[in-house]
Amino acid sequence: MAETVDNNLEEIIRGCVRKKGKSQELLYKRFFGYALKMALIYNSNRDNALEIVNDSFVKVFSQISRFDNSVPFKSWLGKIVINTSIDRFRKNRRHVQSDNGELFMIPDTSPGVINRLTAEEIMKLLDQLPEVQRIVFSLHEIEGYSHDEISELLNIPDNTSRVYLTRARKKMRDLFQVYFSINYEKYGN
Repeated sequence: MAETVDNNLEEIIRGCVRKKGKSQELLYKRFFGYALKMALIYNSNRDNALEIVNDSFVKVFSQISRFDNSVPFKSWLGKIVINTSIDRFRKNRRHVQSDNGELFMIPDTSPGVINRLTAEEIMKLLDQLPEVQRIVFSLHEIEGYSHDEISELLNIPDNTSRVYLTRARKKMRDLFQVYFSINYEKYGN
């Protein structure tokens, strides 16, 4: 059965290379949810995330002839969505307000907290971070980018990336504490 899915995907991709509308529609529908989930990691505004998804698929369809099928399609699409999100951030960066909060670390009083959160709950907490912090946090902690790579992607100094990550981690700790105090009965002691 897995071979059928892979062969079916290869057939859809071949149709997209030939610019067949039905193949493009099938590819879009098949990976829309994944692309939206990725876009929402980098942009909490659903309308903006939908624009990122649509812009990403425009790029996919224009570049699909260069797709290397030795790489999983989902990974290739994910990189396009991430890069489109970063491009949007750069374009809108002049509108981003910097938060000048004081930097300090709070010890984590709830070890294993992440293990008790669902992906949906983590997304809700990430949505509460300022945009630049959410992007840096996601690139570093979820995607595994280094500060040098983030610096290059976002056109910011690597020390600025470190500051945003520190602030994002602190804010996430604070949000975890608030979240768990509200949901104490759900998770217990």
